[in-house]
Amino acid sequence: MLTIHAADELRYAWDDPDPVTDGAVAVDGDRVAATGSLADLQERFPGARVRRWPGVLGPGLVLEGPLPDAPTPRERVHSVLKRGVVAVPTEYLRTPEVRAAAERNGLIVLSAARPAAIVAGGRADLAVFDEDGACVATVCAGRLVHRRR
Repeated sequence: MLTIHAADELRYAWDDPDPVTDGAVAVDGDRVAATGSLADLQERFPGARVRRWPGVLGPGLVLEGPLPDAPTPRERVHSVLKRGVVAVPTEYLRTPEVRAAAERNGLIVLSAARPAAIVAGGRADLAVFDEDGACVATVCAGRLVHRRR
């Protein structure tokens, strides 16, 4: 099912100087189907489910540093998903258990750093942050993996 994720503002990259007000990203499976204003995407995809988030919608983050300590590998991975992270450099996945938990949750395992950006046709990795900088939602490979209640 196609889902449109919308927010007060859309940034294609976090340093984007020209954000889209009332912006949105249409997600089909694990891919970005289209981007633009919410009104335009609702017109283009009339049957899509719409998830409206408060704050700024942008690309999922790349982890900068090791995963936090937690009792289980699953909890270690979940702790970064709650921060909007969708990609982890391989150097921080030191055990097979942590790597398996990362892969099960759809995290991208990076051999080298890469810039985070939303691109039509690219993998749907998104994060939404409120005005205080707290992560409201994380979408990893098109799947909603975290939402603040």
